[in-house]
Amino acid sequence: MANGNGKILTAEQEKKLLAPIEEYVGKIQKKIDALRADGTDKVIAAQSSIDAIKRDRTMPASEKEAAIAKLRSEMEKAKSVEAANKNEVSRLIADAENYLKAHFDKEYYQPVKESCEQEKALAKTAYEEKVAKLKAEHQTTVAKLSNSQEIKDEKYVHKNRLFDAKMSLEKDLQTIKDRRHAAYSYKYHLIDLLRMSKFTFAETQAQKWENYKYTFNRRAFLLQNGLYIAIVIIFIALCIITPIVKHTPLLTYNNVLNILQQASPRMFLALGVAGLILLAGTDLSIGRMVGMGMTTATIIMHQGVNTGSVFGHVFDFTGIPVVGRVFLGLLACVVLCTFFTTIAGFFTAKFKMHPFISTMANMLVIFGLVTYATKGVSFGAIESSIPSMIIPKINGFPTIILWAVAAVIIVWFIWNKTTFGKNLYAVGGNAEAAAVSGISVFKVTVGAFVMAGILYGFGSWLECARMFGSGSAAYGQGWEMDAIAACVVGGVSFTGGIGKISGVVVGVFIFTALTYSLTILGIDTNLQFVFSGIIILVAVTLDCLKYVQKK
Repeated sequence: MANGNGKILTAEQEKKLLAPIEEYVGKIQKKIDALRADGTDKVIAAQSSIDAIKRDRTMPASEKEAAIAKLRSEMEKAKSVEAANKNEVSRLIADAENYLKAHFDKEYYQPVKESCEQEKALAKTAYEEKVAKLKAEHQTTVAKLSNSQEIKDEKYVHKNRLFDAKMSLEKDLQTIKDRRHAAYSYKYHLIDLLRMSKFTFAETQAQKWENYKYTFNRRAFLLQNGLYIAIVIIFIALCIITPIVKHTPLLTYNNVLNILQQASPRMFLALGVAGLILLAGTDLSIGRMVGMGMTTATIIMHQGVNTGSVFGHVFDFTGIPVVGRVFLGLLACVVLCTFFTTIAGFFTAKFKMHPFISTMANMLVIFGLVTYATKGVSFGAIESSIPSMIIPKINGFPTIILWAVAAVIIVWFIWNKTTFGKNLYAVGGNAEAAAVSGISVFKVTVGAFVMAGILYGFGSWLECARMFGSGSAAYGQGWEMDAIAACVVGGVSFTGGIGKISGVVVGVFIFTALTYSLTILGIDTNLQFVFSGIIILVAVTLDCLKYVQKK
């Protein structure tokens, strides 16, 4: 029975409101179904049968061809019927949709929505009254007690009663929420039947927004986006503070381009280690890989004869054309980085060694070898024409950004559209289950390390071009922390099997922008490490909270 205000609807009243709509659209739907019976329905059925026959490996080829030919003949007849009824079906669909536009919201959804709002208000009022009553009863009971243990027991009972009341309220609110959502979605259910799941762009977006509101959870939202919100607030604060302190705006076109330029080589490193973190691993040797790659690329692309030696030998690549030296430098970087990551991947996959150990060993070996071979000296500048060949500026726009964009697209494709990418998620999520399902954990693990090595090689080669050389064993120190932190901030979970390329991209931009902003503001480099450490700690804490919540 309805409340005195006339807005709260019973289930029977709601059903009566919906009845005329169902009756009108239902009649049209029956006509459409009849028109589709010998046309669209048979086309779909014939196509499904053809697909099933093609997948059937037991049927002889001659029988397959005969069966498919027969089905295609039937499908052509059904298509002609479908074409003949197309205009009438379209007219009926338009009639039903126009009726829904004119009547559904006004005569059904809005009354249900208002009823739900009233029910929600009543539920909250009833909860407040219940809490007040429980509080009064509790105070009365406590006043009569003198024994401390009895008072303690009464407080415990009171706390449980309050919890039960809150749970009852949440249950009532969820029931009301479900009712409103069901009423909203019913229109799209009718449209779905009319159009056979073909929605317009606006209808698709409206459903997505409604589903987002329906499933929205404040705690989950803050766990998922709290760190991003905090960093955005910090960045906004920096944008306000910088003009006051340094008398120069932070968010300018040139500064944005500088941030993107700095982020581009780091994007390769983050994309490489992201695949390893997806396997619940990591890589501590990234910085030393960069130093090795920078040194190698600088030696090969050096301007004139090298000023430093490698194991006592001075290299001279000036006899090779500049273009050849560019490609040789890239090849050498990729081969060296991939060689060492493959070694780490082999030990990780073959002997179940934790990547922390295998990559730490790599880090020490690489740094020791490069430092010993070069005596730790910097090799100076590369040929001045090389940066303009690899990463030219077009009307002031640095094309090194396009290299990063290409890397993001390629890695996204590998992760999301290839068997290897799917296996990567499977092994990261549960290696034992993946092995049972026939996935080679060894190949996937080594493959992830190989892909990381290729990306490290490209990243160090681009960094060499960006910095005009100056390669040394010490270059890249600490970059592994930036790459790992960018992945963690971007939502690639250390628990394995969880992460998106978009998150990695966001993480790299966040860290690069924050470091650039703090540098412009004149914050000491050591304090910047403190900021990075805090961000990493918060990001991993939030990630752990999400994992604990799922458990």
